Amino acid sequence: MGEVRVAAIASLTPLEELDGDPFLVDTRGQHAMCARWAADHGYVVTRQFRLYGMRPDHHALWSDVEGGDVELFVAPNDRVLARAFVPAGDFAAECERRGVRLEFAGLEEPVYTSGTKARVHRRLSMPTAGYDGC
Repeated sequence: MGEVRVAAIASLTPLEELDGDPFLVDTRGQHAMCARWAADHGYVVTRQFRLYGMRPDHHALWSDVEGGDVELFVAPNDRVLARAFVPAGDFAAECERRGVRLEFAGLEEPVYTSGTKARVHRRLSMPTAGYDGC
């Protein structure tokens, strides 16, 4: 039996919210949490989503499921899911309807100091500082 294939969900949250909720802005941190959760369970992340207000029935979410490349979705926590989907409850219902598991990593969020927030800000706002679309 092969590894369980996971799609990791991160929320695209405006940079202006960095001081108020840095984890929601830090898509790399969100994906790292999902990857850590997947590895802890012996699963492999095969897809990464960065979403904001996505419709739960959007075809892009389900094409990898239908193609057999994704068997479950994982989000870091319910706050991320609430930003990623409108409404988040409908995404959970769509997963259930399609027989696809939805999990929350539920790991402790990283601590954001002024220095780590500055690195997130720099990465997301200045292409010359290493922004790579994540």
